[in-house]
Amino acid sequence: MGDNGVSEMFEEPKKGKFKTTKKAKESVLKQKSPAEFFAENKNIAGFDNPGKSLYTTVRELIENSLDSAESINELPSIEISVEEINKMEFNTMIGLVDRDRVDEELYDDFESAKVREKRLAKEARLQEIQAKNASLGKKAKEPSTNTKGPKGRGETSFFKVICKDNGRGMPHDDIPNMFGRVLSGTKYGLKQTRGKFGLGAKMALIWSKMSTGLPIEISSATKGQNYSSFCRLDIDIHQNIPHIHLHEKRENKDHWHGAEIQVIIEGNWTTYRSKILHYMRQMAVITPYSEFLFKYFSHAADKNMTIKFARRTDVMPPVPLETKHHPSAVDLLLIKRLISETSKPNLLQFLQHEFVNISKSYAERLIGEMGPDFSPKMFVKSLTSQQIVRIHQLFRQAKFDDPSGDCLSPAGEYNLRLGIIKELQPDMVATHAGSPQVFEGHPFIVEAGISLGGKDVKQGVNIFRFANRIPLLFEQGADVVTRTASKRINWNSYKINQIQDKIGVFVSIVSTKIPFKGTGKEYIGDDITEISSAVKSSIQQCCNQLKSKIVKKLQARERQDRKRNLTRYIPDASRAVYQILEEMTRDNEPKRQRYDEKDAELLDKVESEQITEKTLRDNLTQHIEKVDYEMALEYATQSGASEEPREDIYLNALENLPDFIDFHSPVFVLRLIP
Repeated sequence: MGDNGVSEMFEEPKKGKFKTTKKAKESVLKQKSPAEFFAENKNIAGFDNPGKSLYTTVRELIENSLDSAESINELPSIEISVEEINKMEFNTMIGLVDRDRVDEELYDDFESAKVREKRLAKEARLQEIQAKNASLGKKAKEPSTNTKGPKGRGETSFFKVICKDNGRGMPHDDIPNMFGRVLSGTKYGLKQTRGKFGLGAKMALIWSKMSTGLPIEISSATKGQNYSSFCRLDIDIHQNIPHIHLHEKRENKDHWHGAEIQVIIEGNWTTYRSKILHYMRQMAVITPYSEFLFKYFSHAADKNMTIKFARRTDVMPPVPLETKHHPSAVDLLLIKRLISETSKPNLLQFLQHEFVNISKSYAERLIGEMGPDFSPKMFVKSLTSQQIVRIHQLFRQAKFDDPSGDCLSPAGEYNLRLGIIKELQPDMVATHAGSPQVFEGHPFIVEAGISLGGKDVKQGVNIFRFANRIPLLFEQGADVVTRTASKRINWNSYKINQIQDKIGVFVSIVSTKIPFKGTGKEYIGDDITEISSAVKSSIQQCCNQLKSKIVKKLQARERQDRKRNLTRYIPDASRAVYQILEEMTRDNEPKRQRYDEKDAELLDKVESEQITEKTLRDNLTQHIEKVDYEMALEYATQSGASEEPREDIYLNALENLPDFIDFHSPVFVLRLIP
């Protein structure tokens, strides 16, 4: 276009061509705080609507409590209550006086006389139809409730959510920042974590600020602390700082340790009741070493509920360990951050200590490959942007050993099996724990369980998904587990009827980076080959175990049927044989001489009534029992079972255990107590 063209672009417009009424305002560069961003995009963190917000609040508080207890190797004991608060109670809490309506037409639920007349006439017609159907014996349909309701959220419900645990507790001075400053916490770093965004209870506080304006209340105490901390605070969303109402130390007579959090939020129990209860049940499956007490309080007494999910084991998974980054999984920004934060002076030590699977000799080989501008002793913080790009390019091209799964903490096959049995009480269950695998430089482990039958399980395939030991309840259709179980497993080949049988598919994936999809991080994508292959393999391993059990069950049923059929003919067979023997005893002497000695002895016993029809019947019954037992014993020996009958053994959890050593096996845990 040339310089003339550029100058024309910046010339002032000629008069008469454009009319401007006001002087254009100068643009001002504005900045949003993290708290402000999440407040405006609350759906990202699972706060899409009041119902989902109530569910997410409960979930976040429970997961925080589990992390807190597990971090000190304490068996989690968590109490959570949800109490309904109506509008009048809420107004009383905030000191707002109710006003009578003055202008009725102003309200959304206003009904004019004409509209009311039409509604009443429609209701009368419906009642007449129902009465007519009832007189004819027809099943009455539920009346539709099409009454006009409020369009906004003015008549919504509020809920007080309280969560109490026996975890680590929080230091007194850290409480305000742990709850009132978004994107600050103790869980950041490369390790397996339950959280999705690192927000935890902070988002519940933001939602409370947006929906009720009420502060959050925190009570906390650490182990051995003779006082408890109490803090009432809310958050300054624009500045992303806590606004403290009260922060004090109180006496801790009971020597309690843990945290108790209370928040009042807007919510909808009706629409998300089933999701909250499903979440609690699935959490009990994946953490059978925890005990949960869930309470719901409503103004209608019949809606109150108390559900206890009891602890069934005291074997806890190990605490996840923080690990270093794998060279193939880093980007330019991360390399720059590691360089700025490292305490290592030179490039050789930086590569050797800031990344996994780079030994000293391999680091020297990498530096030699980078070019003449690099040396092992060069000051790492003096690297230029071009040199950092060269390091990044080499990381993406070079070969590195896969990271190990030592930093991960799966639920464990023992706990998964126990959780399934405890909550579903299935007829059959099989579990499998896969070996550590890698995608994009991140280790992951897939555990799977398949159950058949059980309580509260629908016919067909029922999917239960877990990521880093938390249940995933939304957006199930696109998840790798759902697609694998429904499309890639030939259930019929494992003697399982996909339509009629009650099949439970449990898959737990743990990793330092869960590849969530969607803004809400509610499902794991089906586009990572390593994960989808591992999920399929784990499910197939469980199916093979079940197939073996099903075949054994079918064979046992066949033996029972055969025994039943044989037993059915014993009376007729013994009667027929006895009648023949009686006929033979009546033979004359010449005929008797043809029988050998044993046959003659038998006939003599029949004649003297030492052998009767009852004797034959008893002997046949004993013979069938003996043959059946021998066949069962032979089959059991071939399958590796012992001859002795097995009995159920129930082990109770021990309290105040001394030091002990656990030996973990895929199907049991042996505890050695000195």
